[in-house]
Amino acid sequence: MIEEIKVTQEKYNQYTERLKYLETEARAQVADEIKTAKEFGDLSENAEYAAAKDRQVQIETEIAKITDILMHIEVLNMDEVCTDCVSFGSKVKLFDKENNEEIEYRILSTLEASSRNNIISDQSPIGKALMGRKKGETIKVKTPGGEIEFKILDITK
Repeated sequence: MIEEIKVTQEKYNQYTERLKYLETEARAQVADEIKTAKEFGDLSENAEYAAAKDRQVQIETEIAKITDILMHIEVLNMDEVCTDCVSFGSKVKLFDKENNEEIEYRILSTLEASSRNNIISDQSPIGKALMGRKKGETIKVKTPGGEIEFKILDITK
């Protein structure tokens, strides 16, 4: 059983838009592909038909997955994000003592984690270590690359 998954409104919208596309346009396209492929004759040796059926399975699998995710999503209300301590949805400015640099992370779910956008999961080693901590605190985090020490400089929404 999947627990409630918090996501931003933007991520929720992405899922609902993707589901709508799959249920309408993608299904219609693959139905047309199957119909066209059937016209080529013998289905047992029809590569186009097999490819279209495979695509249909992929679409239906993705629809089922997204539907399941949407049933368990809770949209994050940014007004409820606390800035007294690090919480889900917080933007945290840190000082990385080892590299002598500042870095900023937003803490969201694994569905939205993106190293390119400095979004870390609340389930990642750094995310877990930051949760509940306050501005000015120093934390040590064990990561796959070794232990890292951070000082929390600021917490915002």
